[in-house]
Amino acid sequence: MQATPAAVTLDGLSRTYRSRAGSVHALRGVTHVFQRGTFTAIMGPSGSGKSTLLQLAAGLDRPTGGQVTVGGTRLDTLNESQLTRFRRTAMAFVFQSYNLLDALTAFDNVALPARLAGRRADPTTVRTALAHVGLAEHARRRPSELSGGQQQRVAIARALHGRPDVLFADEPTGALDRGTGRDVLGLLRSLADGGQSVVMVTHDPLAASYADGVLFLADGQIVGHLAHADAGQIAETMNDLERR
Repeated sequence: MQATPAAVTLDGLSRTYRSRAGSVHALRGVTHVFQRGTFTAIMGPSGSGKSTLLQLAAGLDRPTGGQVTVGGTRLDTLNESQLTRFRRTAMAFVFQSYNLLDALTAFDNVALPARLAGRRADPTTVRTALAHVGLAEHARRRPSELSGGQQQRVAIARALHGRPDVLFADEPTGALDRGTGRDVLGLLRSLADGGQSVVMVTHDPLAASYADGVLFLADGQIVGHLAHADAGQIAETMNDLERR
């Protein structure tokens, strides 16, 4: 049986920040493989390194040691301009803040990354991305005319428009009410079921329960993993980490 190809591989990943107070080791030799077509949640106490891990995996920051490989491409072999171009084609990002431009319609917000990259945005592809997140009828509305959940779905449609290999999400439901958050998580779940790779940082056990697996970090290291766990199991593991 052929193994599932890796979407993102972290190999001995370390990140040290230096300040007047001394060195802070945000990550300490993290090794992990995110398989293609899976949904992984990353959790841990405050300061555990989960956001640093996401930024390094997405090429938004450079590691102090180790390497990141995305879809067969080692990020450390790319200069800054090459890395920027690679991120535009191979990755997409969804954050707690929707990062939509208020002056643009939902359609134009989805099309914007392609235009910034110097490409013509295909109208059919843009409409398909909006339809995929249930907003086909809202293409001409501006962010101020949409609910928070609808704005987050526009942000996801924008991420999907470029057909990336990996979608990175940082607290994507943090600003949403629970019902709307579940809609967004269900959408992310459906993306993974359709073959997309999703890596999500969250503090919410319920959000993490939508993932195939949960990776737990503490003090810059992987300290645990749960597969297909429910919110109660995830919360119990988090509570154990908080008590350490």
